[in-house]
Amino acid sequence: MLKEHLNTFSQHQTPFYAYDLRLLRQILDTAKAEAGKYGYHVHYALKANANAPILAEVLQRGFGADCVSGNEVKCALEAGFPAEQVVFAGVGKSDAEINFALDANIFCFNVESVQELEVIQELAAAKGKVAQVALRINPNVDAYTHKHITTGLEENKFGINTWELEGLVERFPSWPNLKLIGLHFHIGSQITDLRAFENLCLRVNEIQNWFEARGLVFPHLNVGGGLGVDYRSPDEKPVADFAAYFAIFDRLLEKRPAQVVHFELGRALVAPCGNLISKVLYLKHGQKTNFVILDAGMTELMRPALYQAYHHIENLTSTLPVKTYDVVGPICESTDCFSKDLELPETKRGDLVALRTAGAYGEVMASAYNLRDRVQAIYLF
Repeated sequence: MLKEHLNTFSQHQTPFYAYDLRLLRQILDTAKAEAGKYGYHVHYALKANANAPILAEVLQRGFGADCVSGNEVKCALEAGFPAEQVVFAGVGKSDAEINFALDANIFCFNVESVQELEVIQELAAAKGKVAQVALRINPNVDAYTHKHITTGLEENKFGINTWELEGLVERFPSWPNLKLIGLHFHIGSQITDLRAFENLCLRVNEIQNWFEARGLVFPHLNVGGGLGVDYRSPDEKPVADFAAYFAIFDRLLEKRPAQVVHFELGRALVAPCGNLISKVLYLKHGQKTNFVILDAGMTELMRPALYQAYHHIENLTSTLPVKTYDVVGPICESTDCFSKDLELPETKRGDLVALRTAGAYGEVMASAYNLRDRVQAIYLF
């Protein structure tokens, strides 16, 4: 319960991110143990949170790094992740980013288009290097999640479409500076209906069989991530059901002999350990709506404005009877709203408010819009 840390929170300038490192360690240890039952290799998705103490905890568990920009590759290497455990995905890798990753000798590029293969071939040849690549294939599998965080349908920009594969296979011998080592899939984020992963397994099996019929068997298979967390009841289920998640792949995925299966988890590893702590600046009472105006806004937590994401909100200070409020931030945008018609204990200026489960896509998406200061992070040990 966050209220037990109220004295600690009151000593810091709001807003700030508060990370519970004890909970983080519990989540990471659980994920490692469940993946380890099947010999699965987990890469942490830096896009979820690149906070240095969090990366240090991830690194201690022996996880690899999943990166989607050149700066994320650089951050992972500087944090101590071995280059041979760094994968680089992303639909729009620049030449400079590719060259940086080539020079760093990263493990693998997850390639998202035929043209990207051509570019990596050209850049690798210029350096006299051979780049290891995996084909990110768009499997056209519904993730049963929000349309803005679905990535595995043909209407999405991500991955190589299956109808392109025949021509790609024919061209691969003409790319001597590329070593094809695997296939990569990722269908979306915040997936709580595990049937989506069952469907993914069946589709991956079909695609692997298609390649095998053409004489191609890959040593590596990357099935992405996307496992969701419980945003509505953060204290009831702070650790995702990793046992059920990994068991699906063990049961349904037709793994080839000696094939290494990789996962790219982000949100499920770090979201529950982070909270955005804010202070009430003003109460604004209208005929229809009462507003709680916080000193944190969409510049510190973009998800509600970006795709109407839900975050559980708690008044840590008040014990008064409940009233109904719209909880908003100070940014000059009408979308700077965290929740509408929310029941909270009667709230006053100066109360501390927690926006829960903000450890993923919170701090890492923060901006300086309205020339806002970037805010600090504190750690609960």
